[in-house]
Amino acid sequence: MNQDPAATTTEPQKHFLWQWIEDDVLAGRTGGRVVTRFPPEPNGYLHIGHAKAICLDFGMAAQFGGECHLRLDDTNPTKESDEFAENIKEDIRWLGFDWGEHFYSAADYFDKMYDLAEKLVVAGKAYVCFLSQEEWKKHRGVPTEPGIPSPWRDTPPEENLARFRDMKAGKYADGECCLRAKIDMASPNIHFRDPVLYRINRLPHYHLGSKWCIYPMYDFAHPIEDALEGVTHSMCTLEFEVHRPLYDWVVDRMDEMGMLVERGGVKIRPRQREFSRLGLSYTVMSKRKLAELVEKGLVSGWDDPRMPTICGLRRRGCPASAIRAFCEGVGITKFISTTDAGVLEAAIRNELNKTASRRLAVLDPVKLVIDNLPENAQLECQAVNNPEDSAAGTRTVKFGRELWVERADFMENPPKKWWRLAPGREVRLKYACLFTCTSVEKDADGRVVAIHGTWDEGSLGGNAPDGRVVRGTIHWVDAASAVALPVRLYDRLFAAENPEGDPERDFKEFLNPNSRKDATALCEPALAAATSADGAVQFERLGYFFPDPADSRPGAPVFNRTATLRDSWARQAAR
Repeated sequence: MNQDPAATTTEPQKHFLWQWIEDDVLAGRTGGRVVTRFPPEPNGYLHIGHAKAICLDFGMAAQFGGECHLRLDDTNPTKESDEFAENIKEDIRWLGFDWGEHFYSAADYFDKMYDLAEKLVVAGKAYVCFLSQEEWKKHRGVPTEPGIPSPWRDTPPEENLARFRDMKAGKYADGECCLRAKIDMASPNIHFRDPVLYRINRLPHYHLGSKWCIYPMYDFAHPIEDALEGVTHSMCTLEFEVHRPLYDWVVDRMDEMGMLVERGGVKIRPRQREFSRLGLSYTVMSKRKLAELVEKGLVSGWDDPRMPTICGLRRRGCPASAIRAFCEGVGITKFISTTDAGVLEAAIRNELNKTASRRLAVLDPVKLVIDNLPENAQLECQAVNNPEDSAAGTRTVKFGRELWVERADFMENPPKKWWRLAPGREVRLKYACLFTCTSVEKDADGRVVAIHGTWDEGSLGGNAPDGRVVRGTIHWVDAASAVALPVRLYDRLFAAENPEGDPERDFKEFLNPNSRKDATALCEPALAAATSADGAVQFERLGYFFPDPADSRPGAPVFNRTATLRDSWARQAAR
């Protein structure tokens, strides 16, 4: 099986691709087994958009008891590397999926691709063309008018074969010529107008070195790989819909040459269908643009917790289960749309609400003094580890005369319906006791530096002994035992809903200057021992935080804010 049982969430809806596969199975077209594939190019790190495709490809294979192949589309040596290839594997495994023994690379098939190309040349279905790229685009024309045939279109096959072999032997310069399929220059689909099959590129391949100086185009390589592996269903994003006729043309040629796989007495003919890619607001999904952010030092790397990359989300503390739930929730359709980033954030919050332990921490501290407690007093209370999980139990938390509380939880002259701290007001110090503010201390600038008051000595644990209702509850940290730990308050990387929406402006102009703020949290002592292996924790009333796996050290975690407790962007928009 290709899916870890732990990766299973709720049963997905029967979208149109599911129905398509189901129909093929019932019609006996799959030879008794469904085979899908996920074919990323190792020229960058995977992002949340790829996660949607991963969940679809591996999920459909698992649904029909089949297999999903991981295949690296390494047909362009320009920016491919082992670093990217290994990270792709790590990301897929972390999401909960496994390709088993079915790991392949496009480079595995280069010899067979070349042999097929030679056969096409001999059959008069491909030719070597010496048009420059600019000339080629002009000859290709526009969909409403026929294109102009290349002057080399009708070169005899034997001359084309010699020239193609010269291309392979390195006798031509990069860009001097290419191999084109001979199909239909009058087709309304310009991708069908004698498309390029091979181009010259003398850059060494990251695995094959300088063995090849010509490389197949993706549109030629992809159907060959699918056919040779016996893939039954090739699911792509919508931009490949216009490329489907070429996909079928290549498969037809392979069928004519007896190159299709047979399974269960059935000739396996791979078929392609398309779905809409994931669009996410306040986000850039282009690997080229994400690479630009990395290369220009505008983020700390591909795994910067603000990046939409899978490794960035992992480092931020997002659970894999939340990403799978998000991908399932957005669904599979053919409608081009943009999903609000708040939907992903909500999926993360929903998952962490169920799984994250609760801890006490204060980000903007002001001292609170319980005047009717002795200076050396040390009391204990029981704090709930996770109210959503009864099995999580409780922990003992100590407190004394002096505490730290959030400055925002106090107002000297509060408005109506203010339920937190104010002179003469009683609040609940969560888990600890009931406290009434009696006075404040201020510095020379009039800033409050300490809040004084008394506690109800019968309220240990936070409940009134006479049953009276206390509406306000705030969190706190014991001043004597608090530990100071660094935190990074991450927010959305872009401040604009559509950073790529204005063609006159550079997308980098919309970077959010407040996407990262460094701070120090005063925390209950247990947080000093937190590690990334423990998962994210909820700083009560503040948000979810995760020990950074790269920068934390034993006994000295650095916390990344994974998510706020509420959608702060939606609240801002409503104002």
